Amino acid sequence: MSTVNTTPTPLCLLFDCDGTLVDSEVLLAEVMGEILPEFHLPFSAQQYMDEFRGVRFLTIVQTLERRFQALEESKLSQLEAGMRTRMETRMRAELVAIPGMAAALEQLSSHPKAVVSNGPEPKIRCALESTELGHHFGDKLFSAYTLNVWKPNPELYRQAAAAMGHSPQRCVVIDDAAVGVEAGLAAGMHVIHLNHFPNEEATPEGAIGIQKAHELPAAIARLSA
Repeated sequence: MSTVNTTPTPLCLLFDCDGTLVDSEVLLAEVMGEILPEFHLPFSAQQYMDEFRGVRFLTIVQTLERRFQALEESKLSQLEAGMRTRMETRMRAELVAIPGMAAALEQLSSHPKAVVSNGPEPKIRCALESTELGHHFGDKLFSAYTLNVWKPNPELYRQAAAAMGHSPQRCVVIDDAAVGVEAGLAAGMHVIHLNHFPNEEATPEGAIGIQKAHELPAAIARLSA
């Protein structure tokens, strides 16, 4: 007599990069706090952490331009190029994975995985190479700069899910920033909010809140069940 295999298909895991897989937020905040004032746009590292975590760089610049002064197009290109160069140097020298993330990814090896980031693809690759996490994802990297859509627009996660061959209902977004959590919920996906600041930020209704990466496998197991 034949038996029916009732083992469920593993959920597809869509990871944000900065602040979720790698501990890059403070480095990015410091780089922005250095370079933006050089272009006469007042800014501090703490301001990035308080107001702009996970937000597209151009959106940050445009917000500051409205508050202070507009940049010439040539200056804008120079600013972004300088920021990317400084950030890569810092990442190559200092970047580490979020504590517990490497072990969590090993425990989740049976799940298809991708990185879905508001950052450009070279930055994603640099982050994964610097922290030796790249083998968990291979070439499954989805950049807002490539797809031309940025979180909190849910289309970024939807396009990544479609490319991975999974419906939104079978995907789990893992993101630390409000813009990513919002995008995942709007995309109709399960969302796990890696909340680094539980005393300051509330996990939105509909998302699962965890505070440490080692909690992730158990949260995925509960969703799988």
